[in-house]
Amino acid sequence: MRFCRYDEGSHGVVIGDKVHDITAVVDKVLAGKKQPRWGDLFYWNLDAIRGAVGDAKQYPAKPLSSVTLLSPVERPSKLIAAPTNYHAHIAEMAARRPDRVPSKDISKAGLFLKANSAMTGAGEGVHLRHLDRLNEHELEFMIVIGKQGSQIPAAKALEYAAGYCLSLDMTVRGDEERSFRKSIDSYAVIGPWLVTKDEVPNPDDVPFKLFCNGQLRHNAHTNDLIYSCSKLIELASAFYTLHPGDVIFTGAPAGVGPVNPGDTLTAECAAIGPMEVKIHAYKNPFN
Repeated sequence: MRFCRYDEGSHGVVIGDKVHDITAVVDKVLAGKKQPRWGDLFYWNLDAIRGAVGDAKQYPAKPLSSVTLLSPVERPSKLIAAPTNYHAHIAEMAARRPDRVPSKDISKAGLFLKANSAMTGAGEGVHLRHLDRLNEHELEFMIVIGKQGSQIPAAKALEYAAGYCLSLDMTVRGDEERSFRKSIDSYAVIGPWLVTKDEVPNPDDVPFKLFCNGQLRHNAHTNDLIYSCSKLIELASAFYTLHPGDVIFTGAPAGVGPVNPGDTLTAECAAIGPMEVKIHAYKNPFN
């Protein structure tokens, strides 16, 4: 099942090129339930919601093209990201800056966090800041946690996944700390929707591509991950308690490249579905 959030926070199930409105069902399931201290109430109750929805085709539908897709996760307790999880990406960055100490792979670098306020949906777009500096895209496969846990062994890790989606770990290049540069508003695109794990039996066997204005940038496959999806959950849960709705960016493949206002990023992934993201210049709404 493909769950989305759209427009002003409505809940839907995506089937083909239509979104079926299940907001009333979700509201009924969640009625009277207290927002947990950590995590997303929807994902704490995902199984109950799926059971209550039943056949999503019975609900009113509208064209997917007519809605604004928000992040399918509204309240994660944290955005966890893998910095260097493809050998080819490590090599391309080393070639770019041979004067710098080579990046460590994930076994030494560990993970980092992005600010929750960086999160945005595919339909909301990316709003670039620091246009005098290099802003780049990093399309990544994403894990969404569906079950609370800590110190989870890799052998059981996928039991803790709710499902998967795509993500853009946007970054502005510079000498500041990684999490600082990658936590700008809208620099954590999550979308276009969540695909439940039963529809992606092996997250380590997923090809995906990214095009910028029709030009191929990423041509990647999760079987090239240094740390598999299971090992990423194991590593993250060794340091943090994972809560339903937490997300893990699995790492950038080779092919990162510049983006500018007016660009359109288009992702292709048969396991998840297509995702289109517009690039804008940031406009301060408080001035």
